[in-house]
Amino acid sequence: MSETKEVVIVGAGFGGLGCARELAKHDEDVHVTLIDKHDYHQFLPLLYQVATYQLAPVDVSADIEQLFRRHDTIDVKLGEVASIDPAGTTVTLEDGQTFSGDYLVLAAGSQANFFDTPGSENVFPLYSLDDARRLRSRILAVFEDAERDPSKIDEGALNFVIVGAGATGTEVAGALSELIRHVLPSRFHDLALDKTRVILVDLGDTVLGPFSPKAHNYASKVLTKDGVELRLGTSVKEIAAGHVVLSDGDTIATHCVIWGGGIKAGALADRSGLKQGRGGRIDVQADLTVADQPNVYVVGDIANIPDAKGNAFPQLGSVALQAGVWAAKNIAADIHGEPRTPFAYHDKGIMAMIGRNAAIAEMGEHRHELHGPVAFAAWLGVHAWLMSGTRQRVDAFISWSWDYFRRIDEPEELDSSDAAHIDWGDDDG
Repeated sequence: MSETKEVVIVGAGFGGLGCARELAKHDEDVHVTLIDKHDYHQFLPLLYQVATYQLAPVDVSADIEQLFRRHDTIDVKLGEVASIDPAGTTVTLEDGQTFSGDYLVLAAGSQANFFDTPGSENVFPLYSLDDARRLRSRILAVFEDAERDPSKIDEGALNFVIVGAGATGTEVAGALSELIRHVLPSRFHDLALDKTRVILVDLGDTVLGPFSPKAHNYASKVLTKDGVELRLGTSVKEIAAGHVVLSDGDTIATHCVIWGGGIKAGALADRSGLKQGRGGRIDVQADLTVADQPNVYVVGDIANIPDAKGNAFPQLGSVALQAGVWAAKNIAADIHGEPRTPFAYHDKGIMAMIGRNAAIAEMGEHRHELHGPVAFAAWLGVHAWLMSGTRQRVDAFISWSWDYFRRIDEPEELDSSDAAHIDWGDDDG
């Protein structure tokens, strides 16, 4: 029997889980230490639905220990990685613990990129489960405060500004609009909900920029019909506690600015000592290793993974998951004396759910375009595939999804126990 090789994986997102699950198939050859700062895996594509009360936080998370309870060769460690020694394939946690392996896989994800916008501390990003909980609380809090004191409406209580008209911003705008129209009326009977404004701001001139012109028009039409105000060709220049200033000089009173304006590599990239490229992400070679570090793999949103033309793959869950699995297969090949192979991505397409009965999917390498129920089915299929390994949630997710897609008006329970307090005298503008 060959000597067991040690693999250290940092990050339990799509890339890290995909890598660990694939390596678990090689339990005679490999022992894995999987490190994450949380004890749960968070399903990032559905965070906006947690924030808008369509799903509960427990619905988009899974206990990492439980995911690997049947795999004795996978050890899960909770901690924040403070530093990395690529040459020694060693990581050191903030509490001083060190973990070394024959191979190191970095899959530490991404974080919001605020592009040095002044006042970013006043923003509600949506890139973690904690972010979703925080935004969820703020959304309900502003409605509750406005109901207690309607004068708060004039202070922007019911104005929501969403920065970025990509998939995240567009999905948030659609979901928030539906929350206001279909759910809140059953809770806030006496509040003038018709004064609510959902404002989507983007420097570009289209909604869902990476999609086709036909999709741009479809998404814009759906959002506008649902009451979303589109402020395209405009950027946010400043964000205060009680207002935003746009590049066209307009000032909008608001106490809820939601950020979907872009991502960059997770903070670990800056501490890795490895070469970084666009978005602060670590540059990798075709086989997903770092140049001059043949036993260091980088996958997911923290990596610039080159495609056949030398361009970086987009930061998508499907890319991260497939890259994690591919890195594991290359590690296994190396252990068995076989050659590593360049990453070959199976394009799942790009998609967005704008609202009930409104979805867009552009499938495959040639981007075959789908709208409406068929697009929703594609969206559902890809998301269920991404949840592989968390199968206890897949059936419930599919059941919820079809119920959501088909129903018209069905009041939902709004939990206000964690509603965040707002200091209405906090604006410095």
